[in-house]
Amino acid sequence: MSPRRGEIWWVNLDPTRGSEIKKTRPCVVLGTNVLNERRRTVVVIPLSAAPQAAAPLLVPVTCASKPAVAVVDQIRAVAKQRLRSRIGEISPGELQELEDALRVILEL
Repeated sequence: MSPRRGEIWWVNLDPTRGSEIKKTRPCVVLGTNVLNERRRTVVVIPLSAAPQAAAPLLVPVTCASKPAVAVVDQIRAVAKQRLRSRIGEISPGELQELEDALRVILEL
């Protein structure tokens, strides 16, 4: 399995601790394709349907033709075994917005 940068996958995030986003939910793959091919983990950002967008923490994206938000401060590396199935992918513009939000919250 080799997820690609910008794809949205169902990811089993349980078990979690504290305020981490839990359960199986859509996540955007952010790692580079080379790392996604070679490593046993991938870097993802979970999506949520509930809150309204509030950049830079909550970036609007489309998931399966529905509005969602990427919860940027919940970025994490997950084992590929947690990936269930591919849903689709975000647009290049949405990917750029995620990258910009990450630069802000991580002060890069």
